[in-house]
Amino acid sequence: MAIQPRLAATVMLLRDGAPGREGIEVYMVRRVVQSEFMPDIYVFPGGSAAADDRALEQQAPLTVELEGADPEGRTALGSGVRAAAIRELFEEGNVLLAYRGTDVLAIPQEDVERFASYRQQLNERAVSLRTILEQEGLQPAFDQLAYFAHWITPEQLPRRFDTHFFLAAAPAQQEALYDRLETSEGLWIEPVVALERFEAGTFPIAFPTFHQLRDLSAFRTVREAVEATRTRYVPTHQPCWLEQEGGPFVYLPETPDFLWKL
Repeated sequence: MAIQPRLAATVMLLRDGAPGREGIEVYMVRRVVQSEFMPDIYVFPGGSAAADDRALEQQAPLTVELEGADPEGRTALGSGVRAAAIRELFEEGNVLLAYRGTDVLAIPQEDVERFASYRQQLNERAVSLRTILEQEGLQPAFDQLAYFAHWITPEQLPRRFDTHFFLAAAPAQQEALYDRLETSEGLWIEPVVALERFEAGTFPIAFPTFHQLRDLSAFRTVREAVEATRTRYVPTHQPCWLEQEGGPFVYLPETPDFLWKL
């Protein structure tokens, strides 16, 4: 019997490229070699949704319009997937998508140490995201998450995830930093450069990550990428499994000739 996939969220944090360069950059982290799931590869910050994530969404006092949310309601508030996205981005990327009043959260230098302590406590499961938000008088910025993609791992895998990918613009006054716990590196990189390094064998990534980088490489600005989600159709991708010499491999039904070795 196939293992039930766990609900999960991933955030592709974006910023516009350096002056004189056309295109966007995305923040990626490299999972530690010891990781039980997808070790030693570059990923976007993310992870499984937990009971606290669902509770935060269900009790959130802020009513928001979720432009571009999937029409089936899979990422609507209450499922926990958007709270998980915000929490995981803070844990793994040091960026907290929240509002102080009507403004996106800025973390000035004098507050960096305090938020670093929150992040450590969150990683140690000593505090919940909801508690951090309440202590700081913040509201979760659910509406800053633009829905972009949906992937479910193949039935044959021992660990399965039902993962929703979101885009988010990097807050101007926060610094993305990898956590040095689950990840061993963090970097801003242009999607096209990441793909070039992958082809050169120096930038290991997973099958869904390859597709997200390829899609992101079409956008020239963060605004263009986020606005595209308002009309973007988000299908569910569940790769097919193929056992053959040199395998196993996975592929998408629409591109059966493109085999990806696991």
